[in-house]
Amino acid sequence: MAGGKDTDRTRGARALRKPRAPLTIHDVARAANVSIGTVSKALNNNGTLKQTTRDRVIAVAKGLGFRPNDLAQSLHRGQTFTVGLITSDSFGRFSIPIMEGLEEELSDSRISVFMCNGADDPEREARHVDSLLKKRVDGIVVTGRRADPRRRLEVHGSNVPVLYVYSQSDEPGAFGLVPDDAGGAELAVEHLVKLGRKRIAHVTGPERFEAVRLRRDGYRKALAHHGLGEPRNGYLPGVWSEAWGREAVARLFSSARGGPDALFCGNDQIARGAADELRERGIAVPDRVSIVGFDNWEIVAEATRPSLTTIDMNLKDLGREAARRLIDMIDGKRIRGVKRLPCSIVVRDSCGATRSGRGS
Repeated sequence: MAGGKDTDRTRGARALRKPRAPLTIHDVARAANVSIGTVSKALNNNGTLKQTTRDRVIAVAKGLGFRPNDLAQSLHRGQTFTVGLITSDSFGRFSIPIMEGLEEELSDSRISVFMCNGADDPEREARHVDSLLKKRVDGIVVTGRRADPRRRLEVHGSNVPVLYVYSQSDEPGAFGLVPDDAGGAELAVEHLVKLGRKRIAHVTGPERFEAVRLRRDGYRKALAHHGLGEPRNGYLPGVWSEAWGREAVARLFSSARGGPDALFCGNDQIARGAADELRERGIAVPDRVSIVGFDNWEIVAEATRPSLTTIDMNLKDLGREAARRLIDMIDGKRIRGVKRLPCSIVVRDSCGATRSGRGS
């Protein structure tokens, strides 16, 4: 008897371990007491059905835990409801906010995103493209850690739409979305002028980057608009680092003339280094010198002392706009050229204004 019971337990355990057969459309049809065709129409939201029938079939399918075969549906529709994101931004400083905006906007359309790191390696990028095309993605988004033009993404003759965000292509007519760097710089200078600052210096990164040149142009345009001159030796291009921010301050305040009364910095790292150097020299921020950065890299801006007023490139909004434009391209709309989206200003303590959050 004991042996028989053990055998029964063993058989029961085997039965429990036996995998259930996957649910099919036939199971839903039987449970809802309708035809297979009716189930297909209800789940694919097509055909002519009473709304009560459609709702009942959908409720039964959900109750059973049935999920339609997405690949089979995609073959029928000609879409896979997936897109690829290829980036060279290994640290995710720019690509992660863009990815978040992209996914949020695409989620309502049930589109998933595959993210691939090209790491500035053409061979690695080509392998990712090949894999994405084999997965029959509906589109590809290309982004990076800088918005400068890059070589076109090769899709081997495929007609899959390619969109560039925080990136541009050297292919004539390719569509790209980038921040309005010049407009962001004008916004920074306008803010400082409203605070009564008149000697505004600009400390920034290497001029080989398009963003540096555009921010420089926006800075000079805003000064000219208000009838202000650029301080002597007040434009200092250099490198993207805190060390450069400290060195630039040492240059600007080396003479007895007093130096500028405001600094517009090309990124938040430079601004943080500048703030540190001013503090070490006993120059009060923001009482004597106001500082505005660029990027709104919160981990840097919030840790700066005093906390950093800065220009936000609104990367998440760039991702959302990229999603909307990509859907248009998947639907067959032809979109060309480069579109620049506005930046905003995040007011903190380093400029001497009352905090007011984002502005434009």
